[in-house]
Amino acid sequence: MATDVADIWQHCFENWPAELHRRGVLVTSFGEQIPFENFAGSDRMLLVERRAPDTMGARTVLISYHHVVAVKIVDVVKLKAFSSLGFIAPAAAAAPPKK
Repeated sequence: MATDVADIWQHCFENWPAELHRRGVLVTSFGEQIPFENFAGSDRMLLVERRAPDTMGARTVLISYHHVVAVKIVDVVKLKAFSSLGFIAPAAAAAPPKK
């Protein structure tokens, strides 16, 4: 089980749910929110491709997993899609009895 924050984020990207598009918003420890359309990972770094260039014209960002704070998912997905990351969706609530 990963205990280091960098290991946790690396695990997340390595086990990205097949049901999800490889896009979202990466939140960094620099206070930046980076919309991305695709990503690739290595042992120590994450590469994300921006939808549009930033103010400096950069479309690709390389960042250490240590600087990842959160990932925002921009697509509508069911909770069970996250099972590859170890999440367990609650059982569906039983319908109330009919009167």
